Amino acid sequence: MPIAEFNNIHRAYERGKNVLDGVSFSIEPGQVVGLVGRNGAGKTTLLRIAMGMLEAQQGSVDLFGLDPRDRPIEVKQRLGYVSEDQILSPVMRVEAIIDLHRSLFPTWDEAVAERLIDRFEIPRRAKIKNLSKGQARQVALLCAISHRPELLLLDEPAGGLDPAARREFLETSIRLLNETGSTILFSSHYMTDVERLADRIVMIHDGSVLIDTQLDELRENYSLALVPHETVSSREDLLGLTNCLGVRDRADAFHAIFQLEPEKASSLLEGVLGVRDTRCTRIALEEMFIELAGGQG
Repeated sequence: MPIAEFNNIHRAYERGKNVLDGVSFSIEPGQVVGLVGRNGAGKTTLLRIAMGMLEAQQGSVDLFGLDPRDRPIEVKQRLGYVSEDQILSPVMRVEAIIDLHRSLFPTWDEAVAERLIDRFEIPRRAKIKNLSKGQARQVALLCAISHRPELLLLDEPAGGLDPAARREFLETSIRLLNETGSTILFSSHYMTDVERLADRIVMIHDGSVLIDTQLDELRENYSLALVPHETVSSREDLLGLTNCLGVRDRADAFHAIFQLEPEKASSLLEGVLGVRDTRCTRIALEEMFIELAGGQG
């Protein structure tokens, strides 16, 4: 059974403007899924719906086969959650925050907590307000994973951290994943971080899932075609092709993304539109994200 299922999720903040417009995908145990999309694409909204902090206006979410709104305690005891805007009480000391979380989770693993305190060199007696942003985020991560959650939800967990702190945060997350086997769903706008941590990508665009694929498959079976302007009449000609995901009209050429290997994309362009000798190459995740974010119909 999937550990998480998002089924036709709709959510709007203004009438007639859906942030999420029929998002559906599921996550199997042990997967690490990177949730990507432009700012405002609905990533945070989706994770808050999963946490039971927001309610979907249409559709359903099941975590561990349970509705997080109907069974909040049972679900949250099996979850870990860290977000960029997460607020820990600034006047509480680190040790008090840890004591609070220890009391909430029956599966709390003291050995994991102690190891993280030592690794992060967190001063136990310090108040949260006296910690750096990176240290406060490390305390949040410690509290999220020391009970060995079955599912870890991370919403831009390293956002706003300097490069060194971000790398430390991610390396710790990766190491703990390998040790505990937790399933992870995380959002990030740092594509290099996504490539380091995720084995599967879910890209949300215009309220729905545009791409859902294994990272290895994305590297092998997606391509960028640079189509000269004089060879096609408009970008709509390219968008109408099977397996064309997006097209940007740039100064040098039309930039078209295909869910095809480069050779097959080239053959498709020649066979359907008569465009010969198009430059088609494999594409990195960050470049694909940039092209697709600006290249929908």
